[in-house]
Amino acid sequence: MSRLFLYLSSVALLVSVRPLHADVAITKSYSVGDGIACFVPDGYDPAKTPSLALQKEPDAKGDLPSSWTLRPVFTGDAQHAGASLTVTGPVDFYGGGEVTGPLRRNGRTINLWNSDSFNYDPNNKTELYQSHPWMMGVRPDGTAFGVLFDSSWKATLGTTDNAVTYTSQGAPFRVFIIDRDSPQAVLRGLGELTGTMQMPPLWALGYQQCRWSYTSADEVRRIADTFRKETLPCDVIWMDIDYMNGYRIFSFNNQTFPDPHGLNDYLHSQGFHSVWMIDPGVKFETGYPTYDTGEKADVFVKDKTGADFHGSVWPGPCVFPDFTRPETRTWWAGNYQPFLEQGVDGVWNDMNEPSVFDSPTHTMPEDTEHRGGGDLPAGPHLLYHNAYGMLMVRATREGLLQKRPDSRPFVLSRANFLGGQRYAATWTGDNVSTWDYLKASIPMSLTLGLSGQPFSGPDLGGFSGSPTPEVWGNWIAMGTFFPFCRGHAERGTPSKEPWAFGPDVEKAARIALGRRYRLLPYLYTLFQHASTTGEPIMRPLFFADPKDPALRAEQNAFLVGDNLLVVPKWSGQVTLPKGSWTSISLVDDDMNNPYQADLKIRGGGIVPTGKIVQNTGENYLDPLTLYIALDDNGQAKGDLYEDAGDGFGYQKGDYALEHITATPNGAGKETVKIASKDGDRAVPDRDVQIEIWTAHGVHTGHGSLQSGIDIAM
Repeated sequence: MSRLFLYLSSVALLVSVRPLHADVAITKSYSVGDGIACFVPDGYDPAKTPSLALQKEPDAKGDLPSSWTLRPVFTGDAQHAGASLTVTGPVDFYGGGEVTGPLRRNGRTINLWNSDSFNYDPNNKTELYQSHPWMMGVRPDGTAFGVLFDSSWKATLGTTDNAVTYTSQGAPFRVFIIDRDSPQAVLRGLGELTGTMQMPPLWALGYQQCRWSYTSADEVRRIADTFRKETLPCDVIWMDIDYMNGYRIFSFNNQTFPDPHGLNDYLHSQGFHSVWMIDPGVKFETGYPTYDTGEKADVFVKDKTGADFHGSVWPGPCVFPDFTRPETRTWWAGNYQPFLEQGVDGVWNDMNEPSVFDSPTHTMPEDTEHRGGGDLPAGPHLLYHNAYGMLMVRATREGLLQKRPDSRPFVLSRANFLGGQRYAATWTGDNVSTWDYLKASIPMSLTLGLSGQPFSGPDLGGFSGSPTPEVWGNWIAMGTFFPFCRGHAERGTPSKEPWAFGPDVEKAARIALGRRYRLLPYLYTLFQHASTTGEPIMRPLFFADPKDPALRAEQNAFLVGDNLLVVPKWSGQVTLPKGSWTSISLVDDDMNNPYQADLKIRGGGIVPTGKIVQNTGENYLDPLTLYIALDDNGQAKGDLYEDAGDGFGYQKGDYALEHITATPNGAGKETVKIASKDGDRAVPDRDVQIEIWTAHGVHTGHGSLQSGIDIAM
């Protein structure tokens, strides 16, 4: 959801990405982990460039080995600080966070300045809602390295075929370089530095439906009822800004949403959760409790004269919390306590670049003051702008945890910064209902995953504009495999719920959503893996074979984990990874439906699936079915993760991570069993269905994984 005018990139960052001329000496370089180096330039001062990306200050572990070759060159002058890394030989670059354009980032330059970007160019927008000063390079031999420029100052990030350059409008900063034997290992290193996504509640993996706006509680009930009547799986209904009283955050419209608690109770009774919008702009209005308490606590951002900064957003004149201050974050978290008492399940933080309608730059002036506190120094908006959204969602998450310490928070944010995956999921902003945006959503989400943010996805069907049935049908058929799976629509556009495009598209949506819900056991396992390693859920095809140059630019298809490959119906000729990839059917008629993507299992892979349910509160593991494709040696392996679906018991061992294998037993059969298990949670001795897919047919059977299941081949 966005304002109704474009942010003009022509008035944004104008700094060249060419290295600055004055070299700056490296004063320290040392190891901070396996294959991770830190380089500190002369003049670096954490009071001028605090680290916002790192989850904690890394410990020095000694000198770098003499064989270490990747060393940045620092540059600077009175107004800028920069660094570049040049490598020998060609490199394929990936990363940069939220970007448009191709997956392979060579020869691209982006402006790191979070910007409200309504209807952004899907092919070459140079700045979007988030900033990730990070780039990964993959060498011809499949080894890889990553470069983290540890600065939140306004900056540019650019690449050539063998170099990456970062130029900021701020003080000197450190550079962290990760050098490991694969891109996956590099992303694990990024997770070690910046932290990983926290495990979300299970319901956040379901399909989610939104609109700007469902304008009344009665309309929300009708939407929920229609999902259940049409047997279209869905877990979440979202409330955009029109539920509020005059767009005042933490308030409800007494005419259209007179009983939010009753509405949430109704949604819960039908198997839905709810997510409600909260923006950062606080209406400037004496008598409005959120403003009054904030003014009394002196929590708002100051202009250069020391007075509260004022700018217009949806409610009109607003003030903005200064999230650099611990006192502000405590106040902000406290506002969620009565709000959550209404039965709200999750929170959507939008407009948090922050967007300011009546500013010439459509955000706060660069000299606006942030007072800091705790481990953050005072500094100008030029320093803290890119981290404003991340600091906001940090405080939001803290508020949800204070109210519900035994529940996993779900927060979605439009603006964020490298490392912000610790606090919130994200989506790719205000896209448009066209083929160009549909196709662009794959490299956009892949790139976020390659930049440390695994929980992302686009507005399915496109936010603005009016999609044709063909566009919407293809989008839901592909988008159901994205980590974040939400349909959305702008005010004034036609309805975009699955039933809005006629019976053929509704059938396609039912099949697509059925596939997602059948894959919940596999997806949940991948979310657990991402939360512990930092590896993405949605992955580029070159992850299947980092040494294969033919895969490096492929962006019309993608992997979900290691074992499942998604080829959209529209994708045309796709270069597939070498080896065997077997097409599978998850839902009746899915392989014959004109919209559905082709799903392929990797030879040697096991994909756990459940049954189709209408929401994640139902028992989707009854039955559990294992889809298996054997490798050339007749073997396969895969994992299944189980826990309570919410809460934090898994952190104390209440989980089961089952390592499942299929091996030939010498009697013309395959034995499928749990080879080992991590965690203290007991695995039910359930009847498990087995489907071994081959080019010649499907071999089936069932039994207990604990004792082993033999399948005749």
